[in-house]
Amino acid sequence: MSKLEALEKRVSGLSAEDLAEFRQWFAEFDAAAWDRQIERDVKAGKLDALADETLRDHAAGKSTEF
Repeated sequence: MSKLEALEKRVSGLSAEDLAEFRQWFAEFDAAAWDRQIERDVKAGKLDALADETLRDHAAGKSTEF
């Protein structure tokens, strides 16, 4: 059995209360991982072209305020 399969089996066996707690923990864990990835991408310049396009569109009046 792989580590993932073992984990799936353990998660499947959680009580409703424990599953809710695990779900909350995982959402926070996943959000933190996403934030770290975005930070790496920004530092590497991977979002520069998208930001430039967005600023051009805004300057051209193609955006609206929230």
